[in-house]
Amino acid sequence: MDNSFGTDEFIQHVLDKYSKMLIKLAFTYVKNTADAEDIAQDVFVSLLKKGSGFDNEEHEKAWLIRVTINKSKNYLKSSWNKLKVPLEEDISYMQEEQSEVLITVLNLPPKYRTVIHLYYYEDYSINEIADILHKKPATIGTWLARGRNLLKSELIGGFEYE
Repeated sequence: MDNSFGTDEFIQHVLDKYSKMLIKLAFTYVKNTADAEDIAQDVFVSLLKKGSGFDNEEHEKAWLIRVTINKSKNYLKSSWNKLKVPLEEDISYMQEEQSEVLITVLNLPPKYRTVIHLYYYEDYSINEIADILHKKPATIGTWLARGRNLLKSELIGGFEYE
């Protein structure tokens, strides 16, 4: 199998490996699955336009995450986004506790939402998140702690132990 840049096998490999992660990350910003899928598609087009040039797979993954964050922020700032009427995302298929946590996470400010997503859902360390977001590890640690505190204050009493 030829897995070199630009081949069908490479494209399939990259889509299989990163598409769910990028859609989830974009969703944390735009709060709509269809828009998140569009952003992920734009990210993959950017990858193909960029060409090869990554040191390793971690560098490639970090680049994809950074581009997804940037495209999500640009989408939110676009005049198109300001003119449209938002639709509520249907998350009724999730368990009640999961949907409550997801809704609470999505209501966090973007900087806290992003670090919580990367730390808990993508299993990045604080140092790795700092590299991806071009921030100091102490800043990421602070954002993570503040995000956790906001989540805790919003969810307190939401989960009663019997």
